[in-house]
Amino acid sequence: MAAKLPRVKLGSQGLEVSAQGLGCMGMSAFYGQPKPEPDMINLIHHAINAGVTFLDTSDVYGPKTNEILLGKALKGGVREKVELATKFGVKHDGSWEVKGDPAYVRAACEASLQRLDVDCIDLYYQHRIDTRVPIEITMGELKKLVEEGKIKYVGLSEASASTIRRAHVVHPITAIQLEWSLWSRDVEQEIIPTCRELGIGIVAYSPLGRGFFSSGSNMIEKLEDGDARKYLPRFQPENLKHNKILYERVNELARKKGCTTSQLSLAWVHHQGNDVVPIPGTTKIQNLEQNIGALSVKLTPEDMAELESIASASSVKGDRYNAGLVTYLDSETPPLSSWKA
Repeated sequence: MAAKLPRVKLGSQGLEVSAQGLGCMGMSAFYGQPKPEPDMINLIHHAINAGVTFLDTSDVYGPKTNEILLGKALKGGVREKVELATKFGVKHDGSWEVKGDPAYVRAACEASLQRLDVDCIDLYYQHRIDTRVPIEITMGELKKLVEEGKIKYVGLSEASASTIRRAHVVHPITAIQLEWSLWSRDVEQEIIPTCRELGIGIVAYSPLGRGFFSSGSNMIEKLEDGDARKYLPRFQPENLKHNKILYERVNELARKKGCTTSQLSLAWVHHQGNDVVPIPGTTKIQNLEQNIGALSVKLTPEDMAELESIASASSVKGDRYNAGLVTYLDSETPPLSSWKA
């Protein structure tokens, strides 16, 4: 068993979490078939015992089944040991809809509390921004939920710098969740500096490039039917051929450092600062242990410079998502003055 993980302050509102979290999505959704429940509960308990106490889920994972899984895993005194994060804002009833109106925010929170079987959610994110509703309106309802004790801290996911600023005025944002890895670095231009200016914590999802830096360039051949990654632009043959070069160069440096490619890639995220908490997902205990091991990989300024030269913006071919999926690039909301309840 690895040594207990260090604890870090996430944001400036008082939340403290493990320096590495656990993304739970792949246990139930999007990455192939849902995994056996007893195995996943065992994995979650193993993570908590190792000091990985920051657990990340969402009502859209499954949909809903991932929260139910977490609820079962937190029984028997486990709840008090973890920092529980979930999300709302993406409704999936046959078709996808992003929603952020006050009635939906409240209904989604109540439903998540019920599925998780908890009295309070530690960190509640708006998963995607509803561009029909001024962010101030959505935040106003989240503020009420904090005041009522249903949630402790508020976060946003895939939000632009200007949306973050507007939201933060209504109620302090504790964390911004964003995709940040060696092959997703666009957030470094505006969003990361905005978070740091406002004292907002940074939660990096897909820090291993959706498994690319753990499984390598042939991962696409191993994916199950129904795995959403098969359809992402970066994994398409015309882009993957180019992206393999990035993997091979990171792999070469990892060999010199005496660690795995995934550990080096994850260590790079950890070395971005104490305000950054990556949440790699996994369904296997050996991968969890390997991810924890990334905290022991020390990178010199020269190592960081080399990695950053390997993983420049032009090193990667293909967008993060397919067209039509909402990201921070299209997260601007109307002015507050336009809202008619």
